[in-house]
This record gives sequence, C-alpha cells and structure tokens, in this order.
Amino acid sequence: MDLRSIRELRPLLHLLIPLCVHWIAEEMTVSVLVDVTTRALCPGKTTCTEAIYITGVQQTVVGVFKMIVLPVLGQLADDYGRKPLLLLTLSTTIFPFGLLAWNDSKGFVYAYYVLRTISYIISQGSIFCISVAYAADVVEDGKRAIAFGWITGLFSASHVLGNLLARFLPEDHIFEASLLIFCPVYMQLFLVETVQAPPRQDQDSRCFNSIYKALQERCVSMRNAVNVVIRSETLKRIALISFFYELGMSGISSVLLYYLKSAFGFNKNQFSEILMMVGIGSIVSQILVLPVVNPLVGEKVILCIAIFSSIIYALLYGLAWAPWVPYLSASFGVIYVLVKPAMNPQKATRETIAGTLKTPSSHDNFLPELLAADDMTYPSDEYVQERLPLCRLGMYYQLFAVP
Repeated sequence: MDLRSIRELRPLLHLLIPLCVHWIAEEMTVSVLVDVTTRALCPGKTTCTEAIYITGVQQTVVGVFKMIVLPVLGQLADDYGRKPLLLLTLSTTIFPFGLLAWNDSKGFVYAYYVLRTISYIISQGSIFCISVAYAADVVEDGKRAIAFGWITGLFSASHVLGNLLARFLPEDHIFEASLLIFCPVYMQLFLVETVQAPPRQDQDSRCFNSIYKALQERCVSMRNAVNVVIRSETLKRIALISFFYELGMSGISSVLLYYLKSAFGFNKNQFSEILMMVGIGSIVSQILVLPVVNPLVGEKVILCIAIFSSIIYALLYGLAWAPWVPYLSASFGVIYVLVKPAMNPQKATRETIAGTLKTPSSHDNFLPELLAADDMTYPSDEYVQERLPLCRLGMYYQLFAVP
C-alpha cells in the first residue's frame, strides 16, 4: 500500500485509534480473568468448577440474545447514526472491568459475570459491524476494501499486542479499565457522525419501527437461509462442516484456559504466550501463506488440511502430558485458522439475496455456541477434576466436520 492510499484513509483515523485501544484492553483481560475468577470463587485451588459452569451459562445466554440484538443495533445505527451506537457498545465494557478494578472479591466477581454477559450481548460482533458501516460511509467505493482490510488487520494486531502487554504487565485491572474509558471519550470528542439523525419528536416512534423492522428482517433472513440450504447440495455440506467445526472449537475455547490451569498450573504468563502464538500464526498464515497456497491447491484442499489440523490441535490439548505440549498444540493455530477463509469463497459464489450475502452459515455460529456451552460444561467439569483429556469431546465434533 502506497502513501497516497494511506492518506485517503485519514477519515478513519478517529475510528481506528479508539477501536485499536479497545481491542488491546479487552484482550489483555482474557489471560488474567482465569486467575482472578479461580482465586475469588475457589480460593486455594487450581481447579474451579463453579467458574466453568458460569462460563457455560454465560455463553448460552449471550448466544441466544446476540442473535436478536445484533440486527436491532445495526438497524438503529442506520437510522440514528453510527456514533451513538459505537459509544453505547464501547461503553458497556467499562463497567464489568471497572468493577473488578475496584474489588475482585467473590461477590464482585458474580456481579462482573452479570455485567459482562450484558456487555457481550450488546458489544460482541456489533462493534466490528458498525465500524465497517462507518468506514463504508466515509471512504469512497474504490477504497473500501482497503479500509475493511485495515479494520480487520488492526483487530488481529490488537489481539497480539494485548497478549504481549498482558504477559509483561502486572495483574492490575485499573490499567485495562483506564484504556476502556479512553475509547468512548476519544470517540465522543473527535469522531464525526455520518448519518443525519431524525427530528427529536420523531425519534421514539422511529426507534420502535426500527426495532420491529430489524427483527422482521432477521426472521426473513433465517427463512431465506433455510431455503438456500434446501436447494443447494454444496451449501448443505458447507453448513454441516461449519456447524461441527464451530461446535468443537467453541466448546474447547470456552474452558481451555481453566483446564490448562488445573493440569499444569498455568497462569496469565503462559496463557498470554499461547494466545500470542495463535494470534501471530493466524496473521502470518492469512496474509502470507493463504494467498500463495490457494491458487496452487484450491479451497477444498486447504479446508481439509485446516480441519485436520484443528483435530490435532484438540487431540494434543486433550492428551497433553507435559507443559510444553500446549505450546505445540497452539502452533497448529497457524493452519486451522484457515478454515473460515477457505469456506468463505465457496459460500460467496453460491447465493446472493437482495445484494447481500445471505448463506445458511451466517447463522451457523449461534446454535453451535449454545450446544457447545451446554455439552462441554458438565463433561469438562469431570475432566478437569480428574485431569482427563478435556478436549476430546471437541475433537469428536471436529471429526464430523471433515469434508
């Protein structure tokens, strides 16, 4: 990318800066929370079944409500502006971590889980979608692909940087909370609105109309997705592959860090290193490896290799016999991260409804997350207690995903 292209992205500067800081701050908390919740809910122990159960319930609740809330927020952003919705979604993450920065005792951890569940429902996925819509507003048609690439690239880089900072900084939630507060404040001061808001007297009626319209469109979209699956044999296979892959990976990721803490006594330093390995590997593989390999072997071969590597990833975690094995397993993140990029071109060439991609896999993550939360929470409790192969359930599900 030349300097002229970077200059043309200048209107996105006041969007990208707070987004980058927000994603860094959120990622910094991932590796720390396992230690905090285990210490508060199960003092003196390395295993905390209560935290695993709560995590499973949280994942289920978020999965149910996110499917409804996400299109509503998108419709409200179209009608009332991107800036108010970005401020809302970014601000919801301040309260849970601010609570832990104040006090991380047992009662406050319970309150954190409640607030964090609400925050996930409102912000998970919606921040990225509204940011992309804002970029489409301020960047001309020919440069939108570059703008979307910058947002995606910053998202990946922020996760790596967040884990790097978590590795070397002390376990202090005040720093993360301060960064999260900075984001909406900066956005309120500098971000320019791109959508003309309706007159104030019409806002209440338009708000209810927008919510109703968004829910109606979601129902139509899901019905269209089912029709597309029924008509297309290829999409049936892609949907099944995506379903079982997400079912396995969602179940593993929801309890993996608790398992590693129980089995090997890992803390935030080891968690950060493992997450950093996966993050760096995914960036390298998607930017450097995929463009070179894809023309040579095609998406189907890449998809098979990526799913097979995800099975090895789960198997190594489940059979981990030494502290270095999880690091070896994490290295397969370089390959299994290519599952979604390999599936997307096949989905995109099949069906386009009303100018917008509406494939069945656009709803695939919802049901797998629910089933993974329910199906993995109780068995993982058993496995953690006995230090048995936690990830073998996820591996079994991923075996069904092999094309």
